[in-house]
Amino acid sequence: MRILRAADHKRMPWKNGGGETVEIAVSPEEASLAGFDWRVSMATVAADGPFSIFPGIDRTLAILDGNGMVLDIEGMAPALLTVASDPLAFPADIPVTAKLQDGAITDLNVMTRRDGIDHGLVRIEIAGGKTVPLMSPTCLLLCHRGTLSFRHGDETGALATGDALLIENQAESSLEIDGDAKCYLVSIATP
Repeated sequence: MRILRAADHKRMPWKNGGGETVEIAVSPEEASLAGFDWRVSMATVAADGPFSIFPGIDRTLAILDGNGMVLDIEGMAPALLTVASDPLAFPADIPVTAKLQDGAITDLNVMTRRDGIDHGLVRIEIAGGKTVPLMSPTCLLLCHRGTLSFRHGDETGALATGDALLIENQAESSLEIDGDAKCYLVSIATP
């Protein structure tokens, strides 16, 4: 179990050069954009345009801040994503174009290699105490807003805005959380 502090997240240009991404976690560690098995990142989208293409990758996107954007995903109906929307899963190797609704947005992006890794992404609102089941071998909890304390087995800690908790190689368990926060839980598993 590791706490990934917001100040330590890695900043890098988008694959297509159109912006900047903040990498929260990647596996294997230090993997390139072409060599990761899974990756969790945030990005600010400030202009309409195409998404980067990642062959053999599935992605799920959630809007963290801003007024939303419409995604035109090849083979699908246009999808409006807002901070209130459920995360949207789609292939990362087909053409996708984003059209902002009213100004820049920040998104959370989870990507996994299609041949052997599955992922899920859910939003969790914390207001007081909550028990969150951890059903996958790898889980990442991002504290998007607010603060929280947690207990996982005998280990405890705290997260502030932008921090993440990465739990790897674990059996089914649960995370006890207390605080006032808006979080996102990423679950990563091999099928």
